[in-house]
Amino acid sequence: MSRYGGPVLLCLVGAAVLRITLFGDLYLRYVQASLRPYLITSGIALILLGLTTAVLKSLTVQDEDHHHNHGPRIAWLLTLPALALLLFPPPALGSYSAEREAAQRAAQGVGAFPALPAGNPVPLTLAEFSSRAIYDSGRSLTGRTVRMTGFVTSGSDGGTWYLTRLMVTCCAADATTSKVEIRGEDAPLTDTWVTVTGIWHPKGRLGSDAAWPPVLDAKSAHTVRQPSDPYETP
Repeated sequence: MSRYGGPVLLCLVGAAVLRITLFGDLYLRYVQASLRPYLITSGIALILLGLTTAVLKSLTVQDEDHHHNHGPRIAWLLTLPALALLLFPPPALGSYSAEREAAQRAAQGVGAFPALPAGNPVPLTLAEFSSRAIYDSGRSLTGRTVRMTGFVTSGSDGGTWYLTRLMVTCCAADATTSKVEIRGEDAPLTDTWVTVTGIWHPKGRLGSDAAWPPVLDAKSAHTVRQPSDPYETP
């Protein structure tokens, strides 16, 4: 059976990729939605390659068991990561990843932003809210009620808590953090997903380190289910 180690591994990896793309939204934990067609194509290609390789090996008439070295059997351990992804896909990045990353903000200067849509509350991503709070010379957030969704992270003092979201440009490996300090509501459990509605609380000079992270005076905070796509995109 050792000759079929490679084909089995190819089929397992291909099946794992198809499982998270064709039969749900699990792939959104790792990459952007736009990459789904490429993942599906890759999964199908891996399975076809594995099956083709297995057929070719079965047609090869050699006394390999006696005359050839198939390599260490420990190589079969390479199937474990594929089985893990197939059976137990890991969760999306959460507070641990967010807290390990130093503050990263868009490389932009202070300037005027486009007007916000009419009506309250205004749904915003955390990245949009942060950019306007830190860089908008027109103060477009002033007096507006906004609504944002993210997961909970805690401050080092144990009392402060943040609404947090990770942004990916391509995949989870390049994730950066947006977070907003929430005031006026008790902190839910870390990593809990919540939707918060509130009003921007100005803090620090625009464009300065003192303005980050921005602050929201919360009117309400409700626990919600994790979105199918847990990441924000640029």
